[in-house]
Amino acid sequence: MKSLKELYRIGVGPSSSHSMGPEAAAQKLKEMYPQATFKITLCGSLALTGKGHGTDCAVKNVLGDSAEIVFGSGREQLKHPNTMLVTVIRGGKVVAEHSVLSVGGGRIVFEGENIAETPEIYPLNTFEEIKAELKEREISLSDYVFSVEPDAQEYLTTVWEQMKVTLKEGLNAEGELPGGLKVMRKARYLWQSKHIGETEEIAENRIICAYAFAVAEQNAAGGRVVTAPTCGSCGVIPAVMYYMKKQRKYSDEKIVRALAAAGLIGNLIKTNASISGAECGCQAEIGSACSMAAAGLAELFDMDIEQAEYAAEVAMEHHLGLTCDPVNGLVQIPCIERNAVAAMRAINAVNIANFLTYTRKVSLDTIIKTMYETGRDLSGRYRETSEGGLAKLYKSRT
Repeated sequence: MKSLKELYRIGVGPSSSHSMGPEAAAQKLKEMYPQATFKITLCGSLALTGKGHGTDCAVKNVLGDSAEIVFGSGREQLKHPNTMLVTVIRGGKVVAEHSVLSVGGGRIVFEGENIAETPEIYPLNTFEEIKAELKEREISLSDYVFSVEPDAQEYLTTVWEQMKVTLKEGLNAEGELPGGLKVMRKARYLWQSKHIGETEEIAENRIICAYAFAVAEQNAAGGRVVTAPTCGSCGVIPAVMYYMKKQRKYSDEKIVRALAAAGLIGNLIKTNASISGAECGCQAEIGSACSMAAAGLAELFDMDIEQAEYAAEVAMEHHLGLTCDPVNGLVQIPCIERNAVAAMRAINAVNIANFLTYTRKVSLDTIIKTMYETGRDLSGRYRETSEGGLAKLYKSRT
């Protein structure tokens, strides 16, 4: 598995695969061919929902207005649903052609080349292998991460600081989100609107939802976020971790360790399945974020490795089959609310694991494989194409 720096990326929303990835591809192309112009054809999901995700704008912001952006049919036969076909032109002649894949989480791969490849630094690639190692060495998930990549602690501190900045910005922002759906920001309202006779449990749900809305709304507005593991699911982990810091007084140092544990789970999903909504539906984004958050909370609460596994497994299992059907291709409906629901579900998963871990029958590795097979079996209409489900049936009420 690769470094957690490949999973937690800081960049501009609204989509790690549709804006952050193409932006990174454009930057790499500009470095490779500094005196060239480009024709870029967006294919697959990039063609079908690229307008709503601002894919063309992300590319032009790097390559300039001279870059020709073409939206394909969206029905091409592709090795990956997020594909950019690049023609490099210099002096009026085609000098190179590339097929660039945006594989999720902001990462890009030049097909057939090693340009975007980064080294594999984790020697173990399944949770069963990692669990055996942890038990033998009597260490935690975060201990294992920091033993493999010692500089991850400093990087994750930066990640946590950005998560907090994004969340606070979202809580203080008001108004309508861009894109034409006329979606109003709700985080500030949720944060400030205490119910009459509100119980502690209701307050927890409201505040966690407010935090998740805050981050997801910033992403929808094109703000700076952390992929966790993607832009579309970036509100889940910050919401639960910030709540634990503010209401339960956990230290930043403890939360950084929780992010390491969460990242390890995200890495396993990314390696053995997918974190791309275009490839496996929203289960690969929100489901993965919920699973990561549950494992992170287990680390925060000093639960044992079996409990951490069960929490992550429960969180993923109950997102299986979740479709990706963003209305108008925007990361707004139903995406923002899903971040809030998944944040609460992560806490529920940890609560279940606290009591029922040693009665369980399903491993985390099994559920990751199940998610991948389920995602690949989903109709293409339900994999970030906005051709089916809510995206097809939604009618504005205004």
